[in-house]
Amino acid sequence: MKHSTDRILTTHAGSLPRPSDLLAMVERDGPAAFDSDAAGKRLTAAIGEIVHRQVDLGIDVVDDGEYGKPSFVSYINERLGGYEVDSRAGPRNQWSTSREGLSFPEFYAQTHAASTHTHMICTGPITYKGHARLRRDIDNFKKALKGAKVAEAFIPAISPSNIEDWQKNAYYKSTEEYIFAIADAMHEEYKAIVDAGFLVQIDDPRLVTYYIIHPEASIADCRKWAEVRVEALNHALRDIPAEKIRFHTCYGINMGPRIHDMELKDIVDIILKIRAGAYSFEAANPRHEHEWKVWKDVKLPDGKILIPGVISHSTILVEHPELVAERIVRYANVVGRENVIAGSDCGFATFAGSKEIHPSIVWAKFKALSDGARIASKELWG
Repeated sequence: MKHSTDRILTTHAGSLPRPSDLLAMVERDGPAAFDSDAAGKRLTAAIGEIVHRQVDLGIDVVDDGEYGKPSFVSYINERLGGYEVDSRAGPRNQWSTSREGLSFPEFYAQTHAASTHTHMICTGPITYKGHARLRRDIDNFKKALKGAKVAEAFIPAISPSNIEDWQKNAYYKSTEEYIFAIADAMHEEYKAIVDAGFLVQIDDPRLVTYYIIHPEASIADCRKWAEVRVEALNHALRDIPAEKIRFHTCYGINMGPRIHDMELKDIVDIILKIRAGAYSFEAANPRHEHEWKVWKDVKLPDGKILIPGVISHSTILVEHPELVAERIVRYANVVGRENVIAGSDCGFATFAGSKEIHPSIVWAKFKALSDGARIASKELWG
């Protein structure tokens, strides 16, 4: 994994706004949206377009926008065996009973609709069966990268703990047995991405949102819960070089008050136990911008990289490049300029069709990110 050796590199958290025709295909055909030849060709072309848009906007470490997935988590419905449709599961609104929802019930009732994606339930041994779709995503990304000047490329993949939450268990005898079975299956996806020559990014918002969603749990309870999930994730990442792994956690697409977000100081030591070369996290929104100070007291292990969000999905305001530069320089002064890559707080379209941030604003934010990185680089390298 490349460090910022002579300037601040830029990246983002993964999901990007899809073109309207791709969204129409997903809405019409669901998981089979890109199975036909014509739709498959359009998907390939769209991934080429989004790669070049990232390059044009000054992003150094790019991905495929997760264009081949209906969302960053529900895509797993088609990639794991041992599951069937959970006929008892209706639409889920995790925010309604969360700490946030209990504090601001009127706001969350109006602004956060329940997820209508199909949920599955585990009824047999878990296997990985997503090889064809994963190969399609890898091949499309390789085609898109031909001739593109990028520093590196990554493919996001969902963490075992988020699958555990998304797909309920009715087969394994214990929660721990279930989470480690998921980890064994997902090892195949993680390793295939790295073997194809890409960085793998583990998307794990649940690591820090568990506290918000479970108002009955104390910080100590959440830390105990997280320790087991990190152990399972490291099991899933076995035999994969740490420098090929990015870990991302965040508080989800939640443009709300956010007064109950778990604080970085309460979980950072557990995050650093994850076998990754880089750690991506929220650092730009007003609930977390002050947390750069945490790294004054927490030593970043040698060779590791921080990817703090310096632009945010939690506001439609486009950050000024000078502010972006200030955020970058704060981290660089604490952990070393070579150990910082400028990123975003979260994805900008975690579910295909997400409308929290208009695409035109996303691209303006990316421009602010790259402009801010250039300003910071001049300050840090002279």
